[in-house]
Amino acid sequence: MGFKLERIHIWSGEIADKAGGMSSMLAPLAQAGANLEYIGTRRQPDRPGTGVIYVAPVTGPAQVRAARLAGLTETHETTVLRVEGDNAAGLGYRLTQQWATAGINLQGLTMSVLGSKFVGFAVFDSAIDANRAAQILADLGSGQ
Repeated sequence: MGFKLERIHIWSGEIADKAGGMSSMLAPLAQAGANLEYIGTRRQPDRPGTGVIYVAPVTGPAQVRAARLAGLTETHETTVLRVEGDNAAGLGYRLTQQWATAGINLQGLTMSVLGSKFVGFAVFDSAIDANRAAQILADLGSGQ
């Protein structure tokens, strides 16, 4: 089982927690030709009526300009790995267990399966942790 790994840069911003809040943020990116592979949102319980949106990738000058005009900024406090590969029962457990054994703490993890493939976005506290996690994935993918 092999994995395809890629470091991605997440852009985020505040959105209105109401109908149309998310689509109004996404409209400029769509108009700039962004092909977003990741869109995540959550409410801000401490700020009623607001939420946070996370998107990726934002590439090229037109998309960066559109993202900034929409109020998005590139996040620099986290390192995100996009992981994809063949799905298998217990895969999420095996990955997170290996990272835990290595002392790597995750800020967040999103994994989805479509057919026999999975894609995941793992958020780490530092590039060092992400690099260690990538090595573990490489070892796991090669059967070690």
